[in-house]
Amino acid sequence: MSRSATAGRSRKLTVLVFAIFIVISLLTNIIGPLIPDMIRGFSLSLTAAALLPFSFFIAYGVMSIPAGVLVEKHGEKPVIVGAFALSFAGSLLVACAPGYRTTLISVFIIGVAMAILQVAINPLLRVAGGEEHFAFNSALAQLLFGGASFVSPQVYSYLVGALGRSGPRGPVLRLLASVTPERWPWISLYWLFVVLSLATLASVVAFRFPSVERTEEEQAGSWGIYRGLFRNRIVLLYFFSIFVYVGSEQGTSNWISQFLSTYHGVNPQTTGAMTVAWFWGLLTAGCGLGLVLLRLMDSRRVLIGTTLGALAALTAALFGNRQTSVIAFAAVGFFASVMWPIINSLALNSLAHSHGAFAGILCTGIVGGAIMPLLIGQIGDHLGLRTGMMVLYLTFGWILGIGFWARPLIQNRTVMQSP
Repeated sequence: MSRSATAGRSRKLTVLVFAIFIVISLLTNIIGPLIPDMIRGFSLSLTAAALLPFSFFIAYGVMSIPAGVLVEKHGEKPVIVGAFALSFAGSLLVACAPGYRTTLISVFIIGVAMAILQVAINPLLRVAGGEEHFAFNSALAQLLFGGASFVSPQVYSYLVGALGRSGPRGPVLRLLASVTPERWPWISLYWLFVVLSLATLASVVAFRFPSVERTEEEQAGSWGIYRGLFRNRIVLLYFFSIFVYVGSEQGTSNWISQFLSTYHGVNPQTTGAMTVAWFWGLLTAGCGLGLVLLRLMDSRRVLIGTTLGALAALTAALFGNRQTSVIAFAAVGFFASVMWPIINSLALNSLAHSHGAFAGILCTGIVGGAIMPLLIGQIGDHLGLRTGMMVLYLTFGWILGIGFWARPLIQNRTVMQSP
């Protein structure tokens, strides 16, 4: 192996990138468990509450492509430092001045930071961990991301419960209690994010970053390339498919706790938060089964089967009793686990060129996580949250259709095929 091929490698930097994935997950997937508290604390309608995830995920639509341009122009380290400075500022804003408007601004700022980080750290992981280990490291990063999504609602439950109880407290809880409004104990979570963002920022500043040479798949491309791609029917279909998938994922997870509270009287700070945690936990665990299935059969068949499972689980969640609903909402996460990688792989394998720019367009489709929860909230205000969440039948229905109309140029290899 040549010296140039190994010059940028660093185990410590690889660990730092993994830590950044964990931080991204903690800050990204906490909004759903917080929605019931925000509705009560700020006296919000469902539509007003839905503007919170909207503000977060609209940042992906605004920043994904520009972030790629910034990284190519300035390099990874300055961009990552700037992203964590934004994350620190956004978390500090809502921690110091809690309120609906400041929370909206805060989650948008944090969303911009997370969008920038998502674009910046993948090429860095390839160089720091080695190109030949990139597939394994990417899978491990996604596992850590999912694990942190499972943990964050439990941290919320612990903090809210601990601050709400009388009796002796440790020094950390005493400090949090002194800076957290008694009527809004969930604000303590944003003080935690302040410390986490600042600590990660300091760690990034302390590291020496390697020079990253991007492959075609990682290059952002010129604005002319994007204009040409947006005229391509395949690109538009898969952009909308990513839009719909993230809308399905966030439209489910963001409203789980409020749905269980509204229709089954579930405590959103305990059972509601834990159900959201299990949604993300099973979404992560399901990836293992998905990897096995993708070695046994065509990815389109896997997508059809898992989507039918998600639709069945959604039906049980919306119309079952309390226990059935709790279990079924978590099961939706399990069945959704392989949808993102399958849709992404089908997309990139359906286009013979400009993969880097195409990947940027697909990342912009994450804006679906802004639109779908908002649409569910608006319908829920007029017709009830159950009716609002029935929109998910349409989004999962579109994903089901991908398994029938997708025609990739390259199909996933199975064990039944010759090497």
